[in-house]
Amino acid sequence: MYVDRYYLLLVLPAILLSLYAQILVKSTFAKYSRIKSVRNITGYAAAGLLMQVNRIRDVAIQPVWGSLTDHYDPGVKVLRLSRPVYGETSIAAIGVAAHETGHAIQHARSYGPLALRGALVPVATIGSSFGPWIAMGGMFFSFPVLIHLGIILFGVSVLFYVITLPVEFDASSRAIAILRSNQVLTEAELEGVKKVLTAAALTYVASALTALMSFLRLIFIARDRER
Repeated sequence: MYVDRYYLLLVLPAILLSLYAQILVKSTFAKYSRIKSVRNITGYAAAGLLMQVNRIRDVAIQPVWGSLTDHYDPGVKVLRLSRPVYGETSIAAIGVAAHETGHAIQHARSYGPLALRGALVPVATIGSSFGPWIAMGGMFFSFPVLIHLGIILFGVSVLFYVITLPVEFDASSRAIAILRSNQVLTEAELEGVKKVLTAAALTYVASALTALMSFLRLIFIARDRER
């Protein structure tokens, strides 16, 4: 909304970390996209194999445009894999496909944090978009109720980002374990997958940190206005 000392001290470093994380995940994915797997299995086939092993038969696998746009949609039970993942046989493609399949497995197993994150989506979306503006409006008009409402709404969006961390970490752990147990990749190839998924995990950590620092900034600004 504007630059102040709290933005410079709290938010800006988190944003810089986010930029670094984005660069890292793209470069790491590009590096391991050039290394083909020994078994020559595609991301689509890897996802299908992992779901078959876990007896998941009601999830569709579809291609989606873009790069690193892969995601699992629990609402319609569809696993969407980007073009560089869906039909490619690289280590990066298999790793990303396995990670997203991990979310489908979480859904099938009623993994608590995933369900909680899904329940928070509506309020978190509103809180992220309007929470800070409502709080700042309350400060401008000296209306404490609006300040508290805005902070609470934004706090829910921060909670969403925080809960996302164990969901993503767990999906990666499941992916690596299943790839190993079913010998989809060699141990050397799994090391590459770990690097890709670790880089991706840093983007989630950076996003959560940015949200948390923005939340603290809002609280500090409100505190200063009340003095």
